[in-house]
Amino acid sequence: MKIEGSYPFAAPRDVLWPMLLDPNTLANVMPGCEELETVGENQFHGILKIKVGPVQGKFQGEVTLADIESPHSYTFSLDGKGAPGFVKGTGSLRLEEDGDMTLLHYTGDAQVGGRLASVGQRLLDTSANAIIRQSLEGLGQQVQARMMAEASGGLDMAERQPTPPPSQTQFAAGVAKNLIDEYLAPENRDSLIKGALAVLGILLLLQLLSNWWANKIARKVAAAMEKGNYNA
Repeated sequence: MKIEGSYPFAAPRDVLWPMLLDPNTLANVMPGCEELETVGENQFHGILKIKVGPVQGKFQGEVTLADIESPHSYTFSLDGKGAPGFVKGTGSLRLEEDGDMTLLHYTGDAQVGGRLASVGQRLLDTSANAIIRQSLEGLGQQVQARMMAEASGGLDMAERQPTPPPSQTQFAAGVAKNLIDEYLAPENRDSLIKGALAVLGILLLLQLLSNWWANKIARKVAAAMEKGNYNA
């Protein structure tokens, strides 16, 4: 499973960079994250509760950062397992300044196994993208809150009252939105239109058959009534 994308932040790179190394900040923005703590130099232990289709449960695993070039980029590896299966992967983050904005570029390659792999590649990809997107959106909110707090001298208050991560319901809604966006993507529109026309054709055919059958029954009933009246 390969992941790649970019996300814009309305903040300088020097503000965003330390937040990408802070386990407390990351735990507060990642859907389903119940714990993320430092266990060694650039090493973290985490617990993540996820639900992908009919498969749900908790993962426990390790995340290790490497090739750190402050404040530009780092690579990471993860190794997690739990009741739903296992996940192993590697990836990288890179920050690019663009005026008053900072673009975060990310890539990743993961392998999954166990029951989690049974849900199918499309749902796995969509769920992974939903986790990433919602995490980045939450991080963007944290960045803005920190910048406002620093400007007003209230950074401690912002740190004590972080924005809560998305709930399971919000995460599921995000997965559904990603699926809809995927189906409505330009490259899928032709097949989607053809499918819709096929469904419409079937519905029209069923309607015609229903009308024909109803008319046939009505004629039989009318004939039976006329025959009954004639005999009477």
